[in-house]
Amino acid sequence: MKFSRIEVALKMKETGFVPVFFHKDVEVSINILKACYEGGVRVFEFTNRGDNAHEIFRKLIDYRNEFLPELALGIGSIVDAPTTALYIQTGADFVVSPIVNEEMAKICNRRKVAWNPGCGTISDISKAEELGAEIVKVFPATQVGGPGFIKAVKAPMPWTNIMPTGGVKPTFENLKEWFDAGAYCVGIGGQLFVKSADGTFDYQEIKNLVHDVRIYIEKLQLKTVDV
Repeated sequence: MKFSRIEVALKMKETGFVPVFFHKDVEVSINILKACYEGGVRVFEFTNRGDNAHEIFRKLIDYRNEFLPELALGIGSIVDAPTTALYIQTGADFVVSPIVNEEMAKICNRRKVAWNPGCGTISDISKAEELGAEIVKVFPATQVGGPGFIKAVKAPMPWTNIMPTGGVKPTFENLKEWFDAGAYCVGIGGQLFVKSADGTFDYQEIKNLVHDVRIYIEKLQLKTVDV
């Protein structure tokens, strides 16, 4: 772990969004990481969604340590305590889950690693906060209720920091809906990682899109809309 949970929370707020990505090819994953970093991202979630994902993640950590010094690199799609421990030992700065799991919380809290559990109800959110979650992930955000759900939660629980993930689009109009509703930051997956006509990732376009999203969110956070 390179960054504390407090530092990760601040980076999530400052960057405003967390790219969410998995690929079984190490070189592709490194190039995606590099493009996002050059576009202005300082927090990135690699997901545990393939065989030997932890081996790929270890290589990403090594690359981050050498070339991307300000990047908080976390792991997502974790659903149990043993896998949580494995990735913390591998160097994860934060752990993201689609569920609320108390044993995962204990492991993360013991090492002061940021833990972002997935929540679909106010009861889930309350439980996650009792277990020490600084930022909760609302997932799948669109299906749970979209921006309206976040706004409704923030009314009785204004202290809650919510990161909607699932259905968030890298457009100013869509981002405005989420941030106007009170999102702390957002998670963006596939739509961020554009491809060329031949089906390969277009790293320059990904860098450009990431930069655009950063500009959009900065304007939204400053309450200016002259985009």
